[in-house]
Amino acid sequence: MVSVVHSFPLSSVDAEVLERLCVKLSEDEASTMVEALALATSIYGDATLGTGESALLHAKGMALIVASLDLGADVRIAALLFAAHTWLPDCAETLKVGFGATVTALVAGLHRLGSLRPLTRALAGSAEVQAQTEVLRKMLLAMVDDIRVVMLRLASRVQTLRFFSEHPSSRREEVARESLLIYSPLANRLGVWQLKWEMEDLSLRYLQPETYKRLAKMLDEKRLEREAFIVKAVACLQAQLVGEGVEAEVYGRPKHIYSIWNKMRGKNLGFEQIYDIRALRIVVEEVRDCYTALGIVHHLWQPIRGEFDDYIAHPKGNNYRSLHTAVEAEDGKPLEGYR
Repeated sequence: MVSVVHSFPLSSVDAEVLERLCVKLSEDEASTMVEALALATSIYGDATLGTGESALLHAKGMALIVASLDLGADVRIAALLFAAHTWLPDCAETLKVGFGATVTALVAGLHRLGSLRPLTRALAGSAEVQAQTEVLRKMLLAMVDDIRVVMLRLASRVQTLRFFSEHPSSRREEVARESLLIYSPLANRLGVWQLKWEMEDLSLRYLQPETYKRLAKMLDEKRLEREAFIVKAVACLQAQLVGEGVEAEVYGRPKHIYSIWNKMRGKNLGFEQIYDIRALRIVVEEVRDCYTALGIVHHLWQPIRGEFDDYIAHPKGNNYRSLHTAVEAEDGKPLEGYR
């Protein structure tokens, strides 16, 4: 984190936000971030969004989300100024002079996407959902010149869902349905798994609270056992990979309650039959290392028949490339992994 001299007072909260927003930025970029936060604070003031959330808090939340995805300074600044077209006179000219053409275009793109909100809300309650949602997703992608605008829109939606966790509203279920129909599939298509998982889990929590609580309780009851197993499995895998000369990162995958629920529902399975309750991810640099890692996994644990997918030989539409497998560990319980 670089040290930046700024000319307006920052609260301790703002200083913490600024520090997180400036991670991996140059000194010049950090200085510009200070100016963006100052402008956002000035133009939003006490304004609130239709959800009831403070516009300024939403802007900060959005910016922190895109920063966590390692998106650059322009995207973080655009997040802070996401609603500038609503509250800033001569918005385009002001942004262009202060922050450049890229930020101006990103904020303008977000503003254009806002015109689809009535359509997405109507679709969430439509009986012809499946036939229309894919068309709408394509419209969303076609309306932007820079895919980072969609990333910003996804970050905005995650921030809204987070807000509803602390501030329940009559609109919460509507937003959750819309998120599952439109935005989660977009996040999946773009490979933004962190946002996809969070949107889905929060949406399930709002739409089916009892189901969510039941699954969360089941997971929590096994948490210590699961964490102990993951630590042991990670250490074992890392040792084997080093022995084969493969550079890799190995870590446990966070639980994803929506995915568990969806598999239980879609395949009529019990909780104990779900393979991704315990899961590992192996990240390697080279394609050949993926297959080497797969061989190591299948040597250590018994593969489960019918639970292997090769998204390297057959990539998904978003060019997602990975190998997925499920194995039976020493304790006889399933373990899912992908690399």
